[in-house]
Amino acid sequence: MVVHVPCRSVPCHRRGVTATLSATISDDLLDWYDSHARALPWRSPPGAPPPDPYRVWLSEVMLQQTTTAAVGPYFMKFTETWPDVEALAEASEADVMAAWAGLGYYSRARNLVKCAREVAARGGFPQTEAELRELPGLGAYTAAAVAAIAFGQRAVVVDANVERVVARLFAISEPLPGSRREIREATDSITPDERSGDFAQAMMDLGATICTARDARCLLCPVASACRGRAEGDPTALPVKAKKKPKPRRTGTAFWIERAGQVWLVKRPGKGMLGGMRALPDDGWSARGDGEDDPPVSGAWRAAGVVRHGFTHFDLELGVAIHAGSAAQPEGEGEWWPVERIEDAGLPTLFAKAAALALSDRD
Repeated sequence: MVVHVPCRSVPCHRRGVTATLSATISDDLLDWYDSHARALPWRSPPGAPPPDPYRVWLSEVMLQQTTTAAVGPYFMKFTETWPDVEALAEASEADVMAAWAGLGYYSRARNLVKCAREVAARGGFPQTEAELRELPGLGAYTAAAVAAIAFGQRAVVVDANVERVVARLFAISEPLPGSRREIREATDSITPDERSGDFAQAMMDLGATICTARDARCLLCPVASACRGRAEGDPTALPVKAKKKPKPRRTGTAFWIERAGQVWLVKRPGKGMLGGMRALPDDGWSARGDGEDDPPVSGAWRAAGVVRHGFTHFDLELGVAIHAGSAAQPEGEGEWWPVERIEDAGLPTLFAKAAALALSDRD
């Protein structure tokens, strides 16, 4: 039976999709999802009661700019350590930042603690998209995802996978990011009133497993017959992305200062890159230019080599300098950390690379 779902936000005729076809797309996709949903630790399977909003929220924050494969172990560790939002609200920011180390985009971890404390103070998560937007760190996407998946509210959920699927399904040729409004309107036109959370997750799964960035496995796609991108011949050409500007490169030096089996670690300022994280002391990586094969060190310092790391807006080449003599107490605030427990320090990836290089040189 075909259910007639009215189009919203944009007239169906403008999108080239009738109300009947719009409902057919959502029905076909949900039927596919019922049989092909990915088993993920933060999800409830189709037909089961919705998952705890804490698990939905935590996973969605972790999944921003990060792959499902990378998030899985972190999600399991977090939920074992802090099984509910009240437990996370009572955690120290330092412990949360250490547990987050390696996931990147560390402002997410700081907002995680702020949001958990706000939710605990409220007595639980609000259930509407508008109220969820009021929480620290919840943007339009995360609020919509929690409202739809955890609370069964009708919400339009658009992540990178959904963006790609919809751009192909409706043959939206305007380059990103300018096309995002049109993509959202198109997604709205096919989002059903019922099971919008399952629909959103079905779209995510379709983009992750079939309608991928590098391929469009149209013979396996449950909505291929309605896809305008396929009808026009080359769905993989969509979405069109604006050309990326080359990222600038910065250089700097990190310092390995060791004595009596302990290394000197500092805490980075609360605001700015890798804010609030433990790290090796460094020179601020403010230098720009072609970089050097080794850091400019002399005297009591020995160059161990260079590590490279990409941030969102620039690439960094960080030389590692090892103190060659008996280190005195460094100036400023910091702590001596046992070298044999360096993996427990929660160093962000950049400084974990630098520590590994220093240890390799030391050995």
